Amino acid sequence: MPSVSMICREIIEKDKVEIERGDIVCLHTGFAEMVMEFKKNPTPEALHNTCTGLDGRDDKLLQWISDSGLAVLAADNYAVELFNATPWKTTTHAMLPLHQHCLFKNGIHLGELWYFTPLANWLREHKRNRFLLTAPPLRLPGAVGSPATPVATV
Repeated sequence: MPSVSMICREIIEKDKVEIERGDIVCLHTGFAEMVMEFKKNPTPEALHNTCTGLDGRDDKLLQWISDSGLAVLAADNYAVELFNATPWKTTTHAMLPLHQHCLFKNGIHLGELWYFTPLANWLREHKRNRFLLTAPPLRLPGAVGSPATPVATV
């Protein structure tokens, strides 16, 4: 079975997506749409068995992230990176290597649970894959962190 990372590379090539330095790369899986369809009553089975994510243990993926120059990696699921508790190195390592690689080593932001389905549908209908995305933080004076409030302009 091909890895999610390999599938992403195939989609990028097939759709002729060009990723430039500073881009926000958005991954649409359909997960957020599925959550919305549950109308505030999702089942634990669906939540825990539907989501996919990238494999942070894939060295080729991590190198591609570095080489691409992307600034943000956002997805419509709650796991840009899959969590795997099985040890994979005999030495000390991060539990979430993609998070470590992006956030701590390269300053690349991660976004999760963004609602991309209407945008993805519109882009597919119009045979496009580029758009303007702004994602300012929610204004919370005195707060230490804030959720982003992304807006796409096509």
